[in-house]
Amino acid sequence: MEYKTRIGFDNDKYLKKQTTAILERVSRFNGKLYLEFGGKILYDYHASRVLPGFAPNVKIRLLQELKEEVDVIMCIHAGDIERHKIRADFGITYDVDVLKSIDDLKWYGINIAAIVITRFNNQPAAVAFKNKLERNGIKVYVHYPTKGYPTNVDLIVSDEGYGSNEYIETTRPIVVVTGPGPGSGKLATCLNNLYHEHKRGIKSGYAKFETFPIWDLPLDHMVNIAYEAATADLKDVNMIDTHHLKAYGKTVVNYNRDIEAFSLLERILNKITGGESVYKSPTDMGVNCISAGIINDHACQEAAFQEIIRRHLRSFVDYAMGRTGKDVLDRCEEIMSRVAAKDTNRRVVSPAREAAIESEQEGKGYKGIYCGAAIELADGTIIIGKNSDILHASSSMILNATKYLAGIPDNMVLLPEAIIDSVTHMKRDILNGKNASLDVEETLIALSISAVSNPAAQMALEKLTELNNCEMHSTHIPTPGDEDGLRKLKINVTCDPVFSSKRLFVSE
Repeated sequence: MEYKTRIGFDNDKYLKKQTTAILERVSRFNGKLYLEFGGKILYDYHASRVLPGFAPNVKIRLLQELKEEVDVIMCIHAGDIERHKIRADFGITYDVDVLKSIDDLKWYGINIAAIVITRFNNQPAAVAFKNKLERNGIKVYVHYPTKGYPTNVDLIVSDEGYGSNEYIETTRPIVVVTGPGPGSGKLATCLNNLYHEHKRGIKSGYAKFETFPIWDLPLDHMVNIAYEAATADLKDVNMIDTHHLKAYGKTVVNYNRDIEAFSLLERILNKITGGESVYKSPTDMGVNCISAGIINDHACQEAAFQEIIRRHLRSFVDYAMGRTGKDVLDRCEEIMSRVAAKDTNRRVVSPAREAAIESEQEGKGYKGIYCGAAIELADGTIIIGKNSDILHASSSMILNATKYLAGIPDNMVLLPEAIIDSVTHMKRDILNGKNASLDVEETLIALSISAVSNPAAQMALEKLTELNNCEMHSTHIPTPGDEDGLRKLKINVTCDPVFSSKRLFVSE
């Protein structure tokens, strides 16, 4: 399958349909709805990659349209704080992501009602996080593991179960419950407050807003398969929602965890409300209208095919880094086989590997590991970079790409020798660094300094924004300085599971 970037998604069409669906759901529950937000409320880059044209922050636009009606509760699992769990697309821990999300939501004018630390057991890191938030004037609740869960519904829905956790005060009709990742405790938080409110005579309801899998697309649609690739570590499997099929005779798609948990969740909701649940299936619970925004199905299928390859490549890196087990590799391999994909179907993979081979052939006397990098620009042009004594392969690639975009001849120097010598002297002789060559972050700083006196460097600097959302592959795992720089440039990076150095500790 050939990959070409085309717009496949219309944000305005989606927002119109989604807003209507949420307001309709609120009206079913006497004007109070707990809306569990699955996936990412901010910076949903997976969605933007598989649905080309999808704005990563379109859900914020949705909340802004409803902001007078919305309170937000953010959940974070105490164990994730203790383990320093990382959000891969930003390279920051979940607790830092919560801090960032609070700032971002406030900037957009969205009200943060509270932060909930779930499954709290006085973990020292969770206590420190709680203290930090409270000392900054943020309301924090702690919820403990629910007694009786998951087998004893009578105990779960009792004063010893949900009743033992604090009631979270909210004032608005739509309460969005979100978190930095799966397992944050969003559902338990929703049910906890439903229990307390029904005891108070408030007949509030629950619904789920989750982007993937897309329930009204086929089971074997590439976008839905890409969701399985993205959640390989969670072992999520897309399935036909048998509850929905039985109740309505209609075939729709959901995933194994929601389907398996539905019977229990239905019993809990019935127990809380004292009546029969309004939902007949897990798909019923959802208010997802994402398919309304798809305007070019073929473009989305092609983009999702590429995402499957990205996830496959990432799984090998995660395995090399010790973050996942062999089972995740096997799962990604199975998905690749299912869609008949190869790593080399990603256009930048082969050129990067060829650049590394060329680098080795040319690099007489070089003592390091030979590396190559390649980026695909918006016009389809592939630009490569090779490492050297003065530049990382990714740094070389960035400079070559900006030269191409600015129409600067290949042989024109962007970074004067004096600047490079000054930086390498500082790294090697002053800071005692073991690797004096410039990583991407250092190269960007050097380029900006050069731009003060070099018109060509200024032209190249202005072209950096055109690298946003471009596809790139490296033959080695990026160093921290490469990774940070590429992330800031918003380049979609994959790499081979090869370390940039034989040293175990790599900080430069």
